[in-house]
Amino acid sequence: MRLAIRAKAVVRMGFGSVKLRDVAYEALMPEVEKPASVRVKVILVKDDSSLVLNVEAKDTVALRAALNSYLRWINSLTSVLDTVEERC
Repeated sequence: MRLAIRAKAVVRMGFGSVKLRDVAYEALMPEVEKPASVRVKVILVKDDSSLVLNVEAKDTVALRAALNSYLRWINSLTSVLDTVEERC
């Protein structure tokens, strides 16, 4: 089934290093590969020490839900990485 795009967003997230970027990328890829909804398509790309999250959706409700999920996961991930970095 082809997704009729009506809403999209691009989020660029900077990380302190390529290593942290790669950890974040690997943590998010299972969600990208198997999205929770057929109304959303997500692409995650590595760019220097940043990740670029491209979200396309059938409607703004689906876009908002997907963005909220990914941003919460990213926030949790960066909190964990910061804690681990402080203790090492």
